Amino acid sequence: MIVLGIILALVGYFTTISILTTIGIILVVVGAVLTLLGTTGRAVGGRKVWY
Repeated sequence: MIVLGIILALVGYFTTISILTTIGIILVVVGAVLTLLGTTGRAVGGRKVWY
């Protein structure tokens, strides 16, 4: 999710498509939050790992 977000953000930035940049940033943030929650051992939605 983080990698997809970075790719979308970069493509959106270089092609000046703002919606891709916005979606990419949102995916990076959500992926980072889920990763942090998973590394602390806290289950999110019944799962500790999201890959």
